[in-house]
This record gives sequence, structure tokens and C-alpha cells, in this order.
Amino acid sequence: MEFKDFGFKEEVNKAIEDLGFVNPMPVQEEAIPTILYNDVNLIALAQTGTGKTAAFGLPVINKIDFEIKDIQALILCPTRELCIQIANDLKKYSKYLPKAKVLPVYGGASIELQIKELKKKPQVVVATPGRLNDFLQRGKIDISNINYLVLDEADEMLNMGFKEDLDTIISSTPVEKNTYLFSATMPKEVEQIAEQYISNPVRIQIGERNQGSNNVQHFYYLVHQKDRYLALKRIADYYPNIYGIIFCRTKVETQEVADLLIKDGYNADSLHGDLSQAQRDHVMSRFRLRNIQMLVATDVAARGLDVNNLTHVINYELPDELEQYVHRSGRTGRADKQGISIAIINLKEKHKIKKLEKTLKKEILKVPVPTAQEVCKKQLFNMINRVENVETDYEEIDKFLPDISKKLSWMDREELIKHFVSLEFTSLLSYYKDAPDLNVDESVEKEKIKRENKQKQKRERHFDKSLFTTLTINVGYKDRIVPQRIIGMINEYTPSKRIEIGKIDITHEVSYIEVSSSGAGDVMDALDGRMIRGKLLEVGFADNDFVKGRTVQKKDKNKGLRNDKEKQKGRDKKRKDFSGEAKQRSERKKGKNKTKRY
Repeated sequence: MEFKDFGFKEEVNKAIEDLGFVNPMPVQEEAIPTILYNDVNLIALAQTGTGKTAAFGLPVINKIDFEIKDIQALILCPTRELCIQIANDLKKYSKYLPKAKVLPVYGGASIELQIKELKKKPQVVVATPGRLNDFLQRGKIDISNINYLVLDEADEMLNMGFKEDLDTIISSTPVEKNTYLFSATMPKEVEQIAEQYISNPVRIQIGERNQGSNNVQHFYYLVHQKDRYLALKRIADYYPNIYGIIFCRTKVETQEVADLLIKDGYNADSLHGDLSQAQRDHVMSRFRLRNIQMLVATDVAARGLDVNNLTHVINYELPDELEQYVHRSGRTGRADKQGISIAIINLKEKHKIKKLEKTLKKEILKVPVPTAQEVCKKQLFNMINRVENVETDYEEIDKFLPDISKKLSWMDREELIKHFVSLEFTSLLSYYKDAPDLNVDESVEKEKIKRENKQKQKRERHFDKSLFTTLTINVGYKDRIVPQRIIGMINEYTPSKRIEIGKIDITHEVSYIEVSSSGAGDVMDALDGRMIRGKLLEVGFADNDFVKGRTVQKKDKNKGLRNDKEKQKGRDKKRKDFSGEAKQRSERKKGKNKTKRY
């Protein structure tokens, strides 16, 4: 089947030809005729990057009467980037319909300018829930007469906390309308939205429920926590033509990993919530132009992000919600192209792989971290391939060849190749000369974990649950560490734990932190091996002499306070005695004066 067989208007077909669309993708093949020829509601479950925009956009553009100057179609999506992208696609679909007006409405842009554009009566509005709800509250937009409502990336909108906004928006639309819900996954919250607002829907499902794309291969590398960043560099070197997104869990970790990659000479940048809209736009523009090879991002910052031809998605940290892994991996392997999703994990996270495999209904293959020799070989042959396939202007080069040949005539072919490779690979070969094996021996590590668990149980029996345990961290004032940063790290990396924090002492090189004894092990597991300001954290227990010294200091301090209080009491008593004597003298004096007067 081809797009021309759907029966679109001549103007729409012409736009489709300009875009080079020929054969529809599975979700398009099922959704387009359902929307185009029927007055129905629709729920479509399909992975990100499977052509959903065209699946709803083409038939909606075809059905709208552009002679009418009112909003007829409302499309809701989770992020600014996706909003702009959908609006641009719809403008391309309606390219030969001169009266068609499509308006994107999103946060981070001038609200006055968007209100001005609304007055021009667009027939299609593509909006993020937050900004649209703002317009509704201001009375600047009327969606009470729309014919078509599209909820794109519905699961993402709910993940981002737009449930109340969606309720307000949908309740402002007419009862009689067609609603089309598109989602990559179908959690309970999306089902609730569907049950509440969509009556008797036609359901389309491409692939298994919540399943990842068939075009994505899934691998995981098992490493020590402290070697996570080294493994990331090894992976980046092993795939010299990588063009991908590296996912981290926190904004701080995202920025630190990006900074380290840039420092180590990699073509990388960061994308997270602390960036201004202008910074975010600049980063995304460079990434789309491939001026950045690796984008380090948080899940929230990357939601709705649509970039074509990504080769890799790397999970530097697995997400807390495993369904989010489906969204991450769905950003590669699009448009029938192959992609690779990689997870870098430690042994304590290995149990999550089995859960992910059940969700994906696919095997996530364990692969060894490439050795130094494998990386160098891959890089070398990548360079050789580039040399073979480089385009050359032979006429210009021919002018210099006699002099070049004369200069290099003393070298034979093999010697020339050695010099050429040495020139290009000296630094890489030097870096990997004594590079360690980063792979984990599971049997050894399991025994180590058993010993650690036994020690942890002993510690828990030794310490009363209500007491504090003092931990040491190998960073101090010289690393620009302050108590707030330490507290922030503990809160970031132990989000599901309630850990009490006591006194914090920071010296030049080491910090001492009191934490509740019941949570000491969790803090150690969470922080040990983390990266902060380019330094690997090492967390341990403070020795008994230090703890005893602090206790003595506290006692001495308290003793000093007691002595001060006793001295003060003595001074107060003296003052009291003195004031009593003064009072008696005053009374006697008054008595004498009385006698004199009488």
C-alpha cells in the first residue's frame, strides 16, 4: 500500500509527494483510514518514532474545513520541542492549502506574541498543557467548538504532572468531538484518562503492550560503580561514529558527566532543567546539526525530544521507573533503521535487567566492556575506512605529488603506513597502553557482597537504631564542598530512604558526616564510587579515635558550659547579696532621716 491509495485531497497528496512519503508505516496504515473515513474515537499504542504525527496529522488536515476561521483541531503534547515539531509537520502537510493556519502554543515564548497570533484565527492549535491552561484562565482562547482533539505522548504528559491541566482542558472542549489518544506505553493513569474522556474507542496496537522497538538491540555492561565513567568512555571510543543520548538520573550528575566528557576531548554537551530556554535551544540546535555527538540528558529534559538517526541510547544510570527505559530506548531505531540501547550497571542493579526483559519481551544481552586492544583496532579501521572513502580533488593534489613523493621516497610502503598510523594514533595508543580490564568477575563480586552484607548486619546489631554513625568522604574544602552539597547528594541518591543527618565536619581534604545508623549502609552504597567535580567518591566509617575525640570535645565543651553556668550563678549570688546589703543600708538611712525630721 502507498500513501496515494488513502484518498487524500489533491493538495495533501502533493505535499506528501514533496516530503518523499511513499509507503506508510504500520501505525499509519491502521490509523489513517480509521480517522479519515470514520467519525470515531481512537486509542493508538505505538512506540515513539513510528510515524504517529503523520498518522493523525494527515487525516486531520484533510478533514478540516479551512474556509471556517475557528479552532477546529487541538493537539496536546508534553514539551515545547515536540509542540514545535508537530506544528512544523502540520504546516508541511497543509503547504498547498493557502487558508490553513497552524499555531504552536507553548511555554518559554512570548505570551503576548502568541495571543496576537491567536487573534488571526488559526484552525489548528498545537499546545503544551501548561501554556494552554494559562490561556484558558485568561480567557484568551476558545476551544468549546473544536471537532478534533489529539492527545500525543499521553503517558509522557501524565509523567510530567499534567493530569490536572488535562482535566481542565478536556472539560473545556465539547462533548461531541473525535478524540485520538496516542501513547508509547499504557500505564494505569493513561487508561483512566481513556475511560473518563473517550467513549467506545477503536483501539490500535502496534507490537506488544509497552514493548520496545523491534529495530533496537539491547545490551548491558557490568562494571564496578567507580568504573562507570571509564566504561562510558570505552564505549564512546569503541563506537567512533556514535550519535546518541546518554541518560542520567539527576541534573547534577548530567552536568558533571558532560563536563568530564568535554574535558576529555569528546564532542558532548548537557541538557537538563537548570538550563535557560535560550541555552536549551542552542544545545538542541547544535545536536540536530550533529555538531554534538553525545548529548547527556535527564529524562525530564529529553521528554518529547525528537531527533532522527540516533545510533545509540546509553543508560548511564537505569531509570527509577523501568517503563521509562522503553521511552529512552525508543529514541533510536526509528524509521526502520537499526539502533543500540546500552545500560551500564553494577552487580547490585543486575536484578533490574530481568524485570526490563519482561517489560520489553526481549533479551538484554550481557556484553563485555571492550578491551584496550579492541578499542584501538576499531578506531584504527574506522580511520582507514575514512581514508578509503574520502573525496579528493585529484587535479589540485597532483600539483604537489612530485614534491611529496620526493620527500617520502626514502620510506617503503610498510614504513609509510607505520608513520601515518603513529601520527594519528600516538595519543590513543598511549592512553590505552596500560588500560585496566573494566569487566566484573561476578563470582568474586557476589562473595564480596555477601561479606559486605554480613558486616552490615553486624554493624546494624552493634549500633542502636536511634544513634548516629560517623562516615568519612574523601572530599573537603579544597574540592569546594559545603554542608549543603553533602546533604543534597544524600537526598539525590537515596530518594526512597528517610535518613537523618547530624553534624557535618569538613576539613581541607576529608568530610565527616553523622547519619542515622540504620541508614549508614544505604548512604555508603549510594555515594561510594559516584563522581563529583571530576573526583570519585570514597565513603567509609570514621575510626573510633575520631568519634571518641568528638565525644570528648563535646563533653569538654559541655563541661565548659557547666563551669560558665556555675560562675554565673556565683556572680548572681554576689549581686543578690550586695543588693540585699544595699537595701538594708538604704532603709537604715531612711530611718535616720525620719528621726531627724521629727
